[in-house]
Amino acid sequence: MINELSKRIITSIVLISLLALTFFYTYILIILLIIISIIAWIEFNGLITKIFNKKNLKNRSIIAVYRLSSLLYLLIFSIVVFDGIAYGITQIGPNSKLNIIFLFLICILSDIGGLIFGRIFKGKRLTKISPNKTISGSIGSIVLSMILVPIFYFTFEEFNNLLNLISLSFVVCIICQLGDLLISYLKRKAKVKDTGDLLPGHGGILDRIDGILFAVPFGLILLKFLQ
Repeated sequence: MINELSKRIITSIVLISLLALTFFYTYILIILLIIISIIAWIEFNGLITKIFNKKNLKNRSIIAVYRLSSLLYLLIFSIVVFDGIAYGITQIGPNSKLNIIFLFLICILSDIGGLIFGRIFKGKRLTKISPNKTISGSIGSIVLSMILVPIFYFTFEEFNNLLNLISLSFVVCIICQLGDLLISYLKRKAKVKDTGDLLPGHGGILDRIDGILFAVPFGLILLKFLQ
């Protein structure tokens, strides 16, 4: 029987492999962004619908606002990621593809670090919002994401400011965790465990990309100030 941790690791490997392919094949990137955005939007709407009673006129208006704003956000996110990977013509630095790779890896390692450290050290809960989030897991997220700092610093001459790299990794990791907590809060309000069941061991698409959706755009903005 494959346990939950094994499922998460296998699913992560598949997702990382798909992400790697997007840097070489633009059509795969386009297809993935469309599919992921649509599914994430559907899952988000599912949460909002469960939270607010549609029979109430005021709540129907709130749901409509959430639907529109989330759709616009996902559209902007997809455009920024697509342009950064495929063309790099936006003002996010001359090495936009490398920047986006770095930011995505921070989010991935942050998630893995939180899971591993949380499982090993357990300890006090980080917040009441999510009973599975622990302080040790939060620290583990930061620790594991920091592994990228020396790798990128000594490998790519573009990342030649050590202090900026440390600051970027730390802040993006924190934003990634906050994004995760936000979706956890919505799931708690909606009284569901996962946003979906599409990904074995991960739940739904939104469960997998919640931190990325907030951390990557914020990281790109921060890069503008650090460059």
